[in-house]
Amino acid sequence: DDHTVDLAAGFGVACWPEHAADADALISRAEVAMYTAKRKTTSALVYDPAIDASSAETLSLLSELRRALERDELRLFLQPKVALASGRIVGAEALVRWQHPERGMVPPMQFIPFAEQTGFVRQLTLWMFEATARQWDTLRALGLERVSVNLSTRDLLDQDLPAKLDAVLKRHGVPARAFCLEITESAIMDEPQRAEATLNQLHAAGFRLSIDDFGTGYSSLAYLKRLPVDELKIDKSFVMAMETDEQDAKIVRSTIDLAHNLGLSVVAEGVETEAVWQRLAALHCDEAQGYHMSRPLPAAELPAFAARW
Repeated sequence: DDHTVDLAAGFGVACWPEHAADADALISRAEVAMYTAKRKTTSALVYDPAIDASSAETLSLLSELRRALERDELRLFLQPKVALASGRIVGAEALVRWQHPERGMVPPMQFIPFAEQTGFVRQLTLWMFEATARQWDTLRALGLERVSVNLSTRDLLDQDLPAKLDAVLKRHGVPARAFCLEITESAIMDEPQRAEATLNQLHAAGFRLSIDDFGTGYSSLAYLKRLPVDELKIDKSFVMAMETDEQDAKIVRSTIDLAHNLGLSVVAEGVETEAVWQRLAALHCDEAQGYHMSRPLPAAELPAFAARW
């Protein structure tokens, strides 16, 4: 259909009998080398025991993650977002956790990177979107205006994403404005034209759009001007150091001023102390999230937190 598709491949190599004496082990070690090659954006990599510190666990996790959806092992967690001017809970960020029947709660950093490498992250995104939509009536009753869901590079390159999200909204009777879709700068810059096309479709559908981790990627004011974004989210690395590093404080202040001058709202993540909260409020930052208010909570615990807050 006249679409250009760019293909890339990662190769993992394992040699018999140097790396393994039987076929199953040989293939497993070739796969370990392949995923390491993908992660390092290297075309090909020969297996080395040094990269195999947790190969058995990694390969097992990859296999089990594919079945986690079917087995209902994923859990929705929410981290509240609070308006600095009023102190009111106005939103939350949706996060996924994996309740493994044997390993217990698997930290996201142990499975999200592999999900992104294999493309499985698209199923995770849809699961989070569906799980949040299912909770929306409860969340709206608590006063939340929206819930943020992260989109990966692979999500942005999926031309069917707007239609998939629209189907979820219709299934649960939820308006698009109930969601804020967070996109990192690096995800946009990987394929800027295709990402821009997808973002324009999502914006036209009524979704709120946010640039996540602002300031850590390939900050381009030209793209910021062109993209239909509503919000900038200042990376926690700048926010957490505001008390002790005046340069970080200047970056935060400049980002808030830039966003407001462009008509965008600002969220600061990584707010861990009252002092940082007060400083952000003085700079007229719009919203904050972080451990000072709350860690990510199981979705079912948010109403109790809201009552205490």
